[in-house]
Amino acid sequence: MYWPMGAAQIYSANKRRRKDQGRHDNLEKNGSEQEEDNDPILGMRTSRNGHLIATITASTIIIWQASPIVVLAAASRSASSLRSYGPNVAVQLKPDASIGVVQTSNGFLVTYSIIVDPDSRVYQQIRDGGSQRKPAGTDSLILEQERAGYREVNIKFRMVIRIDAGIAATLALDKEVVVATKKPAAVQCIKWTPDDAGRQTSTELTNRMGWMQKGSDITDMVYDRAMSLAVWITGTGAAYAVQRLPDSPNVSDGNQRLFRGYGFHSADGRCTAATKAAINARFSLLAIGCMEGEIHVYTARDYAGSIPLSHKLVTPASFATTGRITCLSYSPDGYCLVAGYEHGWAMWSAYGKPGASSFTTDERISDMNEELWLKSVSDLSWVSGGFGLLITCIDDIRLWALDMTKSAVTTCFSSANITRTLLLSSSNLMIYRGFDLPTTTTLSADAPLWQHVAIPMGYLMNQRPIRCVVSSLDGRYVAVAGRRGLAHYSLGSGRWKSFDDSEAENAFVVRGGMCWYQHILIAAAESDRSYELRLYSRELNLSAGSALHVEQFPSAVVTMSMTGQDSLLVYTFENILYHYIVNASNSGVKLVQVGQLALNGIVRAPARVRAVTWILPDFQLRDGDPSQDVAQASVLFLVDAKLVLLQSSTNEEGLKYDMRVIAHNVEYFDLMRDRGALIRSPSQSLPESPSGEASPVSGLHVDRGLRDSLWYFDGENMRCWMDIEDVLMAASTENDRDLPDPVPITSDFYPTSVMLDRGVVLGLDAEMIQRRDVHFAFIRHAIRTQLFLPNILRRHLSEYDSAAASVLALRYQKLPYFSHALELLLHTVLDEEVDASHKSEDSLMPRVVSFLSSFPDYLDIVVQCTRKTEVRSWRTLFAYLPSPRDLFEESLEKGLLKTAGGYLLVLHTFQELETSSEQCTRLLRKAKEAGDWDLCKELARFLMALDASGQILRQALSQIHLEPAREMKNQPDDKVLMRTPRPPEGQTQPLLNGNLRMSPNAPNEKEQATSSDAVLSPNSTTISEDYFSSRS
Repeated sequence: MYWPMGAAQIYSANKRRRKDQGRHDNLEKNGSEQEEDNDPILGMRTSRNGHLIATITASTIIIWQASPIVVLAAASRSASSLRSYGPNVAVQLKPDASIGVVQTSNGFLVTYSIIVDPDSRVYQQIRDGGSQRKPAGTDSLILEQERAGYREVNIKFRMVIRIDAGIAATLALDKEVVVATKKPAAVQCIKWTPDDAGRQTSTELTNRMGWMQKGSDITDMVYDRAMSLAVWITGTGAAYAVQRLPDSPNVSDGNQRLFRGYGFHSADGRCTAATKAAINARFSLLAIGCMEGEIHVYTARDYAGSIPLSHKLVTPASFATTGRITCLSYSPDGYCLVAGYEHGWAMWSAYGKPGASSFTTDERISDMNEELWLKSVSDLSWVSGGFGLLITCIDDIRLWALDMTKSAVTTCFSSANITRTLLLSSSNLMIYRGFDLPTTTTLSADAPLWQHVAIPMGYLMNQRPIRCVVSSLDGRYVAVAGRRGLAHYSLGSGRWKSFDDSEAENAFVVRGGMCWYQHILIAAAESDRSYELRLYSRELNLSAGSALHVEQFPSAVVTMSMTGQDSLLVYTFENILYHYIVNASNSGVKLVQVGQLALNGIVRAPARVRAVTWILPDFQLRDGDPSQDVAQASVLFLVDAKLVLLQSSTNEEGLKYDMRVIAHNVEYFDLMRDRGALIRSPSQSLPESPSGEASPVSGLHVDRGLRDSLWYFDGENMRCWMDIEDVLMAASTENDRDLPDPVPITSDFYPTSVMLDRGVVLGLDAEMIQRRDVHFAFIRHAIRTQLFLPNILRRHLSEYDSAAASVLALRYQKLPYFSHALELLLHTVLDEEVDASHKSEDSLMPRVVSFLSSFPDYLDIVVQCTRKTEVRSWRTLFAYLPSPRDLFEESLEKGLLKTAGGYLLVLHTFQELETSSEQCTRLLRKAKEAGDWDLCKELARFLMALDASGQILRQALSQIHLEPAREMKNQPDDKVLMRTPRPPEGQTQPLLNGNLRMSPNAPNEKEQATSSDAVLSPNSTTISEDYFSSRS
């Protein structure tokens, strides 16, 4: 759900030349001028809030501001300090950025105090009163911010700590700095300040840690505060999940147990030896980078050592291309993992979908432009709430900053955000408008389908970064919320509305999400330790008293969602699910509570819940009392990455809920019922089909189409349950049966939404662009699509449900690419049939062929499939079809001349074409009568390929009364010229889909078939790139 955007920005903090002032002990070499400091950046760390960055060179520590990126302070060590303690090799930053720790090569820790002065400013832009005018269109607030500058930061030397045992790794925590030593192998905890007893250090030898392999030395450590968990990497390639134990004041230092851990990764060889680690608190994942570039991801189920392998990431290239892993880092929200390699970088989604990568670039152009961020990475850091990625390179003095865009789902899990494909950058919204355009335009990669909306600069200056974004289901409105307050935008008017009063804006923070009900914005707000839902109208200006309704809660809201026509579900930290009805009348809008559900004992950790919705029976939606919805509903929770289903049932004790996990590794899900209320029974009135026509349904078959489908993405494929009712029935304890398998829809891009009425999955891909006439690489977003209709139809046919397949196909048959979808269905099943080691009695091919024969494009679909498959597959295909001769005759009878020409090649390949080429002559006559001279030309070439002497062509021309050109008398015997009649003046030639090149002896894989020049060859294996190929 993260995509890089634009070109990388470059920052550097070189030291200027300065005159010798007589202190030769501070100079590295004799002379009157100190050389410019061009030492490369050796390390980088960011504060917990991402506002400050610390980098080091061999002699200097530099403090940067993250947004905008500027140098705030720097401290250089003297020459004597470098000689005594050694040059800098690594840096750590206390999470609150108050202390910086520099590790030296001689085993010392040099600590600095980082002091932020709130009253002093740097980089103030002083404008002369009358000499400069205010730039046109510039906000006065922006000018005020520029005049104010940025808070000044001072770096002061604190102390030097000597570690006699040598330093293997360091880790800066809130209360202490953890140091792993070499000889002996041990772990020392050094408090920032002494405790009440005056003790500041404590040590535990690794040999006394019974849970760690004897003789292991620690090489790397990472820590996550949210999980209160650390990961240690040892020299043997093992990885351990470690927790800090509380200090025991009555236990001596030598006997005290400081840590408890569990091993979860061991090296089976060099390729699986662990070298780097990263922790994802949002999804409880531990990523381990291995020696030869592999990345293994584990799931931390508890703190008792249950940490199984979740998945392995697909490496972007071979180890020879990528080099070893230099760093791993999850985005602040856990939705993206980025890995730095010796020769580049790569990204994945939380559960392993490959994203952007630098390994697709042209190395020669990168060398020419000196873009090291594409070639070698030493460290990576996320800043500005995940909207920026900082990259340092090996042996490079520069800091590279890459802007990131992310899906709005990462900020607010909402059905509208998934449906509308809304992206967010540090200062802009990108709204996909393809839903409002014609089908063919929507799926075009060249059409301008994005609407860029700039977030008000005044709001950004005070409340950045944006933490929550939500779109309305109809795409008319968008709302954003930063650190405080909120603002909303209308796509119709193009106007933003925000608070004019800064006090009213800063009085509350949005936490728990937002959603739209028509033009009413519902926001979960916290203010002065009070928790409430606020309703704002888009039609009114935002002010302290503009809320239409305020609903109080005893605890904070975790998440909320709109479901059905007017139902609002609110889940709180009390582990209670509230059900409200939005009551809109002439007097106003308010929330009316109609039910609640206590989930104590069912959901153990409310903070882990990412989304909630529910499914009501049709009779309850149609005629039921809203106060009884809680008793009738089946509740869907997304807890971390597990999709959990709670089903209600009654027994002697009353209402109870049965819980079942129905899907794992879920990054997001989309219940189609949430897109619109199903207020009528499907048996009475079918949901409108994309073509706008009703579907014929027998009395025994209830057609729901895909309006009751449930979709989810598991990091590998988009998966679909075609009818949620089937899942509910299977998950019921009364039935006690396995869940139906969801239909997988594979794609080579990250899917963002399902365009149900157009039969496609929509997604995005990040394309790296390099041009010789541009001196930098940049990344742009590419719209990608994947047809899901063939997969759904195939599942129906595999379950012997031809009626459901026919009804579903009828809904989509008016789409311009419907025939191509059927062609993909046939092509996929045929490939599997050919590759099968033995023929199965329940082969799917007969059902697919029977299904396709009911459509008018059946003959074209078959011939297009033969054009795009190898010749060895033709025998398998025509084993379930009428003979090619019969199909040729049928095509000729229906006037499908070009289709009949395709079957000529099949006849020739099967050696069924008669020597006299009677079929070709008949087709040539039909083409002449239809005025299709392009087809006549290709048929003539075909006959010449059959007989190089031209005798067969002469006979065919004679039979159809086409005389050879006069020039023929002067031509050699092996050349025949045919004069092509021209259409009469004022008459246009019939529009053709392209030239049909027919060559019975075309070499294998030498000629490509495109939409404008279709190559038909019995030996051709080339598949053209069609409307819905892998890259649309």
